[in-house]
Parts: sequence; C-alpha cells; structure tokens
Amino acid sequence: MITLIKPLLVNITILFSFTFNANLFFPFQAKNTISLKKRFSYGLIGMMVALFCMFYPIETLGETHFDFRMIVIMILTLYGGWLPGIMVLAVVSIYRYFIGGDFQEVGILVSILAFIIAFLFRGLFLKSKIKMLSGTMVVVSYFLTYITILYLTVRFLDLSFYLIYFSAFYVTAIALIYVIERLIRINKQMEEMVYLDKLNMVGQMAASIAHEIRNPLTTVRGFIQFLSKDTKDEQFQKFSPIIMEELDRTNKIITDYLNVAKQAPFNLSNIPITQLVDDCVQLMRPFASYSNVIIDFEKSGNWYVHGDEHYLKQAIMNVIKNGIESIHDQGTVKIDIQPSFNDTITITVQDNGCGMDAEQLKNIGLPFYTTKTMGTGLGSMITNKIVRELNGSIEYESEVGTGTTVKITLEEIEVPKA
Repeated sequence: MITLIKPLLVNITILFSFTFNANLFFPFQAKNTISLKKRFSYGLIGMMVALFCMFYPIETLGETHFDFRMIVIMILTLYGGWLPGIMVLAVVSIYRYFIGGDFQEVGILVSILAFIIAFLFRGLFLKSKIKMLSGTMVVVSYFLTYITILYLTVRFLDLSFYLIYFSAFYVTAIALIYVIERLIRINKQMEEMVYLDKLNMVGQMAASIAHEIRNPLTTVRGFIQFLSKDTKDEQFQKFSPIIMEELDRTNKIITDYLNVAKQAPFNLSNIPITQLVDDCVQLMRPFASYSNVIIDFEKSGNWYVHGDEHYLKQAIMNVIKNGIESIHDQGTVKIDIQPSFNDTITITVQDNGCGMDAEQLKNIGLPFYTTKTMGTGLGSMITNKIVRELNGSIEYESEVGTGTTVKITLEEIEVPKA
C-alpha cells in the first residue's frame, strides 16, 4: 500500500508546486486566446513537470510505469491549446519509448488519448461558465477510457491498485482545475485593484485642475467668437474655426476627466436591455451613416437587467462609437444580445475595422492609453468602470486587419408580469 501511495504523493506535490510557481511568472488569465510566447512557455514548464512525474513512478508493478503525466497533458491542452499539449506529449512519448518494457506501447497510447480527449473537449471547456463541471466531464471521459485500456492490456493489476491510483488520479485532476480557476480569479482581482488605483489617480488629478483650466478656456472661446465676427483679417477668419475646434476638444477632455473623478451615484432601476440597446443604435446611426458604416442590429428578446439607464447607455454608446471609428472605409458594426450561462445577458458589439494587436489589447481601458490619433483613452476607461460598478464584466477580443469584438455581460433579472 505504501509503495503505491508514496510515488503518487510525490507526483501530486510536483503538480501543485509547479502550478503555483508557473502562476508567479506567467499569471493565469481567463482568456480564450493566449499569445504564442505564453503557450510556448507553458509547454516548456509542462515538459519539466511531466518528466519529473515520470522520474517518480509506481515501480512495484513489473515493467509498467504509472504516474500523473497524463494530467499534465490534459490540463495544458484544455487551457493552453494544442501547442503546449503536443510539446509535452512528444517529450513524454519519447522518454517512455526509451524506458522500454513490455507495456511501452500502452504507456504511449494513454498519453496520446489524454491529448486527444482534452483537445476534443477544449471548445466546450472554454465556453463553459462552470469550469469544474466541464472539467469533470473531461476527466471522467479519459478516466473511463484509461481504465478500459488497462483492463484489456495489463491484466495482472489488482483491485487495490485501481482504487488507489484512479481515486488519486481523479481527485488530483479535479483539484488542479479548481486551483487554476481560483488563481485566475485572484489574478483578476489583483488587476482590478491596480486598475482602480489608476482610476483614483486620474480622478484626483481631474478634481484638482479641471475647473481651473475650464474657466479660462471658456473666456478665450468667447473672445475668439466675438473677434471673428468683427474682424476683416483673412488669416484670423481662416484659423479661428481651428482654434474653436481645438478649444472644444480640450473642453471635452476636461469633461471626460470630470466624469471619471465625480461620477454621480447610480439611479438603479429594472432596464429592458433590448430597448436600451435599440435606443443607443438609433442615436448612433447618424454618426455611422456619416462615417459610411452600417449598424446591424435586430431588435428581439425581452430581457431585463438591473442598473443605471443613463450610465449603461453611455457605456454601450462608447463601445459602438469606438467600433465605428475603427472602420476607415465602408464597414459594419454588428450588435447582438443573447442570454448566457448563470442568468446573465451578453451584449456583443463586433466591428470589421482595423483591429488591435496583443499589446494594444492588453492596454485597452487604461488611463491615457488610446489607439486613436485624437483620443484620450478615457472613453474606454469610463466604459469599463461603469460596467464593473454595475457588477458586470467586459471582454475585448481583437485581431489586426480583422476587427474587434467587445462583450458586455450583465446579470439578468426576472421582472414580475403585471
């Protein structure tokens, strides 16, 4: 019994210690798309973990080698995709081949099946809002396949082995998914704290200087208007509209700062979200038409969310406006509303504009960061702030040359029928 349990405890220690250390250097994030560099790094770490597990197998069963390398393959494939999964699979298969023995083909086969099953279930796993449930489905599917193969090929295994090894295998795999999901949530909370600190910094700056700047700007604008009516100077007549435009732009920037600094308390109510989005679309259609952009939205469904109608409308209009402005020629902004898991509603705004690279996507919504030549970055920051304070979430997906997709997820509420 001890000879079975001891190497399994070593394998478990290896898996969890490497998981926590990997999170320190490459923080886990709830993203369906991971950069190539990060996937390759996860693959290298996974190779080391799997090899360490294979260095400490159950050695009391003749030429068989039982360890938890298959868990490494499954977890990496589910979260990282095919690249890290293939990297680990290749290394463990080669090493298992050199170990040799009568059951080396079985050892390689169960590793390959771990990759195949995880890869086939990956789409469902990533879409699932309850990762523990979908993860359990993956583990159980492989669990049953693994037991069947061993029962048919390695007939001398006794009941005690099956009970100890597969109980530990199942619990470890599920616990590892739970730990990774917890780390993802903790990392997200840390990002939120940093983000709120930056918002606070912008707010303090805005509160201290905005009014002092706005007052003289208003005076200057009034004198420019007054002088442009009476003067016959051609140069002044030519450049006064530009001066006025720049003064208005400066005033808008100050207004954005004040919106960050002194947002009024929410006036919460039950909002028919489809109607609210339709109102936003109707307000943005003239701007879209002027920019030669079509807004594609079909009004359907009768869902309600609890929030502030004014601020939520501002957030959605900001997202639509950004989509329109990202299209430099003819294009389309497609808007869709669908119910999601866990009683939530997801508003999707998709454009076919210029898109963003990984670095731009990482910084979107940060103070002072913008991809526009005339922007301030405050619009996206305010949008993110509003959505988060309404207990929602906002997610950006983008690809250069293809476009950007923004998903705003809010809690759905049941409104009693009259």
